[in-house]
Amino acid sequence: MVESPVNEVVMDHRVLNDWSNVNNTNGTMHWSKDMVFNDGHRLSITVYSILFVISTIGNSTVLYMLTKRRLRGPLRIDIMLMHLAIADLMVTFLLMPLEIVWAWTVQWRSTDLMCRLMSFFRVFGLYLSSFVMVCISLDRYYAILKPLQRSYNRGRIMLVCAWLGSVICSIPQAFLFHVEEHPMVKGYLQCVTFHSFVSEFHNWLYQIATMCAMYAFPLIVFIYCYGAIYLEIYRKSQRVLKDVVAERFRRSNDDVLSRAKKRTLKMTISIVIVFIICWTPYYIICMWYSLDKSSVDKVNSLVRKGLFIFACANSCMNPLVYGLYNIRGRMNNNNNVSVNNRHTSLSHRLDSSNQLLQKPLNGNGNVMAAAVAATTKLAHVVRLKTNGAAAADAQSAPQSGTAPHASELDHDDDDSISVVTVKCQEPISCQK
Repeated sequence: MVESPVNEVVMDHRVLNDWSNVNNTNGTMHWSKDMVFNDGHRLSITVYSILFVISTIGNSTVLYMLTKRRLRGPLRIDIMLMHLAIADLMVTFLLMPLEIVWAWTVQWRSTDLMCRLMSFFRVFGLYLSSFVMVCISLDRYYAILKPLQRSYNRGRIMLVCAWLGSVICSIPQAFLFHVEEHPMVKGYLQCVTFHSFVSEFHNWLYQIATMCAMYAFPLIVFIYCYGAIYLEIYRKSQRVLKDVVAERFRRSNDDVLSRAKKRTLKMTISIVIVFIICWTPYYIICMWYSLDKSSVDKVNSLVRKGLFIFACANSCMNPLVYGLYNIRGRMNNNNNVSVNNRHTSLSHRLDSSNQLLQKPLNGNGNVMAAAVAATTKLAHVVRLKTNGAAAADAQSAPQSGTAPHASELDHDDDDSISVVTVKCQEPISCQK
């Protein structure tokens, strides 16, 4: 068997509509390039092996972390992220090893049943990953825009629909793919879709339906949900800025969303952006192939294979995004703990001063003035430590009359601290 110049551009039999040509010259069979080990197979083995290791470590770690967190107190978003990690692991353990072994053997060296079964699971994980991200987007939409419409079963229903939808969308693969023998080369078997469609139009229609289910439908849901969320955040922030009565509470979008919700929203949006970046190039060339097949045939098939591999790399990116935000969350929590400890210490000092002032003083009024001055100085320190919005200026000790009744501080909701109150049990003149 000698490699032939026939179909030199073709690197993968799955981009063909029918069997490639072979030549029989003087009793020597010349196979086309897609029938022998080529650069496309080398690319698949190398890249899929790297992605397999990265995705296995990343998604397994994320699944372990989410499982531990769920035991302490399950959250709906954590459950959905667990399903996303499971979907990515299905891509890792079903699609990637299949691509590696298939590229190594070139031919299909198994049964027709295994061909249909693996073709089903080859896309099932991809569908499930897309549909779970749709569930996450809808969950954020209801959690932020419709918080009063709480439903304990809504998350479960969406996840069940995601799994059932993935099964339904993957079933056609089991009927389209089958094992065939090359008409001119006996013993050469391949898992193909050849002769499964009545016409080229049906093939085109199936490709469009696949693209809509796996990419276009999730993309529309992402745009609608997160567009509505940010539009509502913008409107509420504008109302806060225009409210003169609430001028002392003027802040950024943190007033509209809690810090936990804001961090979760950023993480889910990052996951969606990674999905769009990974899958858009592949589906652009698929649309190009559907509209102008002759011009796409001139493009090296390594490009198309590389874009599909890049799309599958989305399963490796999700745990990296989750890990990045989880590390940031832990760092912020540690910082908040240390800040709160400092605030607690200062609060104890202020309470001590407050208790001292609440005792009746019969001595010199200078002692009272010094105590008030020390308390107000501590109040200034507390205000600088909390980095709050606008804090009331500490009042200095008056030269005559009674002691000040109160010195109040305003703080963020997340960094709350006791209000400092300075009060005398009986009127005492404070003299210098």
